[in-house]
Amino acid sequence: MNISNCKLNTEYMITDVNAKETDMKDFLFTLGCYPGERVVLISRLPSMYVVDIKNSRYSIDDDLAQAICLIEPVEADKEDIMERVVV
Repeated sequence: MNISNCKLNTEYMITDVNAKETDMKDFLFTLGCYPGERVVLISRLPSMYVVDIKNSRYSIDDDLAQAICLIEPVEADKEDIMERVVV
């Protein structure tokens, strides 16, 4: 599973970053995308995704979204998740 096919406003845990290029992987690491980190998909647009990682929002394209491998939603209260996401 990756960002491009996960549910909105649901917390997931990153298991791996499978980027085709080293620069892409390095860029995702600078955003805080590394195994064990939690991520929430805030918005899905036609060619872009808005994600929350470490209380920061980032807009990423489809290639980056597909490179972020996730596990099923982390058990947590939905209200608690949205409190951590800066609105």
